[in-house]
Amino acid sequence: MISSPPALQLYTLREVLPTGRTEVLGRVAEFGYGAVEPYDVRTDPEQLRADLDQAGLAVCSVHANVLGEDDEVLLRGVRAVGGGTVIVPWAPPERYADAEAIASLAKDLNEAAIKAADHGLRLGYHNHDFELSSTVGGRPGLEVLAAALDPAVILEVDTYWAAVGGQDVPALLGRLGDRVRYLHVKDGPAVSREDDMVAVGSGRMPVADILAACPSAEWHVVELDRCATDMLTAVGDSLAWLAEHDLARPVHRGSGA
Repeated sequence: MISSPPALQLYTLREVLPTGRTEVLGRVAEFGYGAVEPYDVRTDPEQLRADLDQAGLAVCSVHANVLGEDDEVLLRGVRAVGGGTVIVPWAPPERYADAEAIASLAKDLNEAAIKAADHGLRLGYHNHDFELSSTVGGRPGLEVLAAALDPAVILEVDTYWAAVGGQDVPALLGRLGDRVRYLHVKDGPAVSREDDMVAVGSGRMPVADILAACPSAEWHVVELDRCATDMLTAVGDSLAWLAEHDLARPVHRGSGA
């Protein structure tokens, strides 16, 4: 079931945004994306909010590492740009070395969730490949982490990195259950972290099966970390493929949008 408009992680366009952010965001809106997931709310979040408003784009969530000493600055930035959910985008691999290390990370995330709530925000965590390739007691590290998290902390599962980490992604999503509220949707060879990605629908990922396996997802967020082809073209092609297969409903804007 499609419950939200398609979203785009702005990290995908990090190389072209500096060339003209308002124009690039306008292109994203023209493709039919309804929302974006910013990754930098430290640098002038108020202007970013204004640029997004001009393009008619909402904020589905924000990536910000609020586990450090500058957490208050980042949390204020999330609010300024219009976000309601802040997602920790990264924890170093050594935090998955063993059960004790994962428990320590869970403690930090649970404490960060309390701080986020003080700002009216929900906290989430986003994975890479090593959280799934590392195991503790025969279970992937991400599942061990999920079991130790406070129920208030949600997950944003990066489906591509989960596949690179050796997981059957639909099965993983089934085990994680309704803890998962966001999915990063991307495509490519799904073999190693060095591979270039491709427009969604052009690679090896079973995208339709993945989306169907996670009915709890509030947002499907397209992201391409890197791409061998023109990135903006791939961003548009990704949404076009999702729409063609009834996996997304693009936002149709009038000429004045």
